[in-house]
Amino acid sequence: MLAAVLCGCDAGGESAATPGLEARGTVLTTVKPTRQDLSNQISLSGSVTINPVFGIVAPTDGELRFLDKTPSKVPAVRPKWVATVWDDEGAPRRINIPQGSILAGRLMDDRSDVTAGMPIISAKHSGYGIVAEIDSAQAYRISGAITDVRAQIKNGPGPFACTALGTIAALPAGSIPEPPPPPATTPTDSPSGAPPVAQPPQQEETGGGSDGSEATGMRLVCTPPGNVKLINGAQVTLQVITEKAAKVMVLPVEAVAGVQGKGKVDIVGADQQRKTVDVVLGLTDGKVVQIKSGLKGNETIAVPGPDLPAAADGAKGPNG
Repeated sequence: MLAAVLCGCDAGGESAATPGLEARGTVLTTVKPTRQDLSNQISLSGSVTINPVFGIVAPTDGELRFLDKTPSKVPAVRPKWVATVWDDEGAPRRINIPQGSILAGRLMDDRSDVTAGMPIISAKHSGYGIVAEIDSAQAYRISGAITDVRAQIKNGPGPFACTALGTIAALPAGSIPEPPPPPATTPTDSPSGAPPVAQPPQQEETGGGSDGSEATGMRLVCTPPGNVKLINGAQVTLQVITEKAAKVMVLPVEAVAGVQGKGKVDIVGADQQRKTVDVVLGLTDGKVVQIKSGLKGNETIAVPGPDLPAAADGAKGPNG
């Protein structure tokens, strides 16, 4: 009889629903978009360095012309004009090295055609600076304008503002032109014993750009305030902010498929069904991501977000 009772529980061919569990496919976790201030922040590991080298880029497309034929080895007491880029309309754009720096090298030949953002000059900061190496995974997040850098020296001063110098781009090998030789003299054939005749100096080579060797690694160089005590080689953590936005619509990153540019989210309806929609993404701090468009702001969004569709059978990648 006991066996019959146990077997009878499945008499209808279906198992009874387990109490306390929702039906398969029911969305259990949801969020709504919120608004907050957001900034793109990146943490870098660096160190205190003496006389760090940094790069200066062309401000526009055009022809590069160097100003100094014999660059000074004394740090500039104010921003110093060292070259000019003449754009396609014939307008000059000055290239200056910052105060407290010297020209360290020419990265391009004189009268080279350059493009905006191309490193053309290397400069050397005189004194202490902070240098952080940048890997390729971070480069594009930092490649925009760096609006704010804060530094914290390990077991030392901080946090304090650190002024970024130049570009993060890798620098090719540069060179400084040799100073012109002193005027040469030749003896005279005059029997009167007239003084020797001075010959004009030879024309200086206008080259001096990169010889094509491998570039240095990408790096961020910044200078701290003068009242911060520094020790060469001390380890530093840099907090870099490349962009800020106020009162923007955000969602947790777990609710969004995608990282930059375009993404997708699942809107949950009153019937608990998901509807996947496209959104345009902006800044992220690693916890939330900005929703630039695609949502009104009153939707209920499923967490986790949608899975991106797998590639079709037989589909080939960009290298296939």
